[in-house]
Amino acid sequence: MANTKSALKRAEIAERNRLRNKAYKSAVKTLMKKYFAAVETYAANPTPESKQEALARMSEAYSKIDRAVKRGVLHPNNGARKKSKLAQRLKAQQPAAATAQ
Repeated sequence: MANTKSALKRAEIAERNRLRNKAYKSAVKTLMKKYFAAVETYAANPTPESKQEALARMSEAYSKIDRAVKRGVLHPNNGARKKSKLAQRLKAQQPAAATAQ
């Protein structure tokens, strides 16, 4: 337990930041999973609607990743790597979808 007033305050701030970081990281993971599911749906049934759904999910995930980087929850390189992984997954499915049509 903290002995001084400043140490107590720092402990409270650290806990607040830990919870905020946890919420951002969890939201990023959830949005990435939703995006990957949308890409799988698009790959299985390449329709313009499913592509729009995948792109909408990608936009949501990008937004949350960028916000987490801006707030200092994720390192900029980590955020860039996550965004690259998202774009790469859709790009890998597009040629397969184009040949399926």
